[in-house]
Amino acid sequence: MTAPDAGRGIWDGEETRTFTGLPRDSFRILHVSTGNVCRSPITERLTRHALADRLGDPLWGGLVVESAGTWGHEGAPMETNAETVLAEFGADPSGFTGRELLDEHVIMADLVLTATRDHRQQVISMGHSAGLRTFTLKEFTRLVKAIDPATLPPLEEGLVSRARALVRAAAALRGWLLAPTAEADEVFDPYGAPLPFFRSIGDEINEAIDPVVTALTGVPARA
Repeated sequence: MTAPDAGRGIWDGEETRTFTGLPRDSFRILHVSTGNVCRSPITERLTRHALADRLGDPLWGGLVVESAGTWGHEGAPMETNAETVLAEFGADPSGFTGRELLDEHVIMADLVLTATRDHRQQVISMGHSAGLRTFTLKEFTRLVKAIDPATLPPLEEGLVSRARALVRAAAALRGWLLAPTAEADEVFDPYGAPLPFFRSIGDEINEAIDPVVTALTGVPARA
């Protein structure tokens, strides 16, 4: 499956937000931070790496993983320390270029995961009925941990069906399962920080991604 360019999709107005050129059996995950050169690239590439590790298939059953920034450095490379962190996890940092968050990205996304609550609010303020499918990364992780995997569609029905059910279940729990502190749902910005801080943020993001990918695929991380 080849993902279409975000600017070429045309919303057909259906509930599933299908687009011209975008297969109906796809599920797009959009990671959002500020500049799209540190946190969201790390999250995007670690998510791709984790999916490939679980599924052993570069197509990931119809899952498309992307990122953008609310003040995105359009066309900019990933920060060098972010590349180093990804390489240390065994993930591929190559070929990345930053993107500014556009309406099309939000419209096309089935799940938006942001670094902070401010990013989440910015995405929601763009409209496009994004509220029920936009979470901070750590918020979504916390909600996913509370969902019984047995209540999700079996893998035989496809990853896309399972992913959509997971988002609906997380949205239903949001008002009932609150964060212990306001900061608990935040991933702080390492921009300009030394490599050790980038590594700590990488560990934080990787820890948050693991239960999400396990819930999506039904496959735990390799020991």
